[in-house]
Amino acid sequence: MTDREIWIAVGAALVAIAVTLGVVLALRGRRKPRIASPEEAAEAAERALSGFDTQGAVVGADGGGALAVDRGGRVAVMTRDGARIAVREVPWGALRSTAEGILIDTGERKLGAVLVAGVDALDVRRLAPADLKRLVPHLGR
Repeated sequence: MTDREIWIAVGAALVAIAVTLGVVLALRGRRKPRIASPEEAAEAAERALSGFDTQGAVVGADGGGALAVDRGGRVAVMTRDGARIAVREVPWGALRSTAEGILIDTGERKLGAVLVAGVDALDVRRLAPADLKRLVPHLGR
């Protein structure tokens, strides 16, 4: 082996080590995308749903799910879908209170159920319009 071949092998080894280290650091530092704030959730709902006028929004403790309610009583559920926020309108009956938070069944296979972690029924009730019982008859029972 010549000196030139040795230096090429050493250079290739150093490049391989650098690439491997870069990949490990990138994977280690990668975090699941979050919905950052209620304002971000409200903006996404208003952009995605025609006529949606947000009255209030809440983001789960882990940033994985969010919920927004508009002045007319419509409910939007949100979750991250890569770099964008996926938004779906759901009926009030799709919301279920669990020990982990509010679980929303979107009825869609792709989106599935969305958990708004750390949020309870009282938090959701605070978001709702004052005349919610008129808008959602089954809540008056």
